[in-house]
Amino acid sequence: MEETIGVTSAVTSSVTSPPQIPKQRGEALLDAAVRYAEERHWDVFPGTWLEVDEGRQHCSCGDARCVAPGAHHAREDWANQATGSATAARRLWSKRPAASILLPTGRTFDAIDVPETAGFLALARMERMELTLGPVTCTPDRRMQFFVLPGAAAKVPDLVRTLGWPPASLDLDALGEGSYIAAPPTRFGGRGAVQWACRPTAANRWLPDAEELISPLAYACGREGRR
Repeated sequence: MEETIGVTSAVTSSVTSPPQIPKQRGEALLDAAVRYAEERHWDVFPGTWLEVDEGRQHCSCGDARCVAPGAHHAREDWANQATGSATAARRLWSKRPAASILLPTGRTFDAIDVPETAGFLALARMERMELTLGPVTCTPDRRMQFFVLPGAAAKVPDLVRTLGWPPASLDLDALGEGSYIAAPPTRFGGRGAVQWACRPTAANRWLPDAEELISPLAYACGREGRR
């Protein structure tokens, strides 16, 4: 079964092409990591994982207050560990099959991170505007990440200002070099798994520029902020 959130027709144009990554729910982390490297040429690296002790899940980092159990970097040199080789990815997850799948931003893509409610509002508006989307993830902590071309992190603050919002007034962040996101089917403790709101397909291999998406995203975040 596909690990894709059931959204409205707002994302129809982004999800109707034959999938390159056809299954998520129940797919082994190793298989998904290899698939991302092989089919999308994304760099991947293994993060922390979930451990079970006396029936309770906890993060392998050992911090009882971990805010992203099983879904954050395990090593400080994670940027050097990231690989775009499917062979290397298979080797890494063969050693640690329960490790989360983390994708560094600022390489083959940046990501615009917004609250889930604003993200779905923006998706509906993007359909009306007939915008072409890249992949979009939705996390158990109710965030959405829109994949865009690298360089967004440097441009987004000025783009938001141009639209009339002080960047600090919006719950909108652009993740670039030095950051990463968790990819499906990575789990956040007992809260659930990262899912695709718009899964990777042949149709969205070429990512949009941040400038193409920033207006509906900023509008949606501004609307949420006024509630």
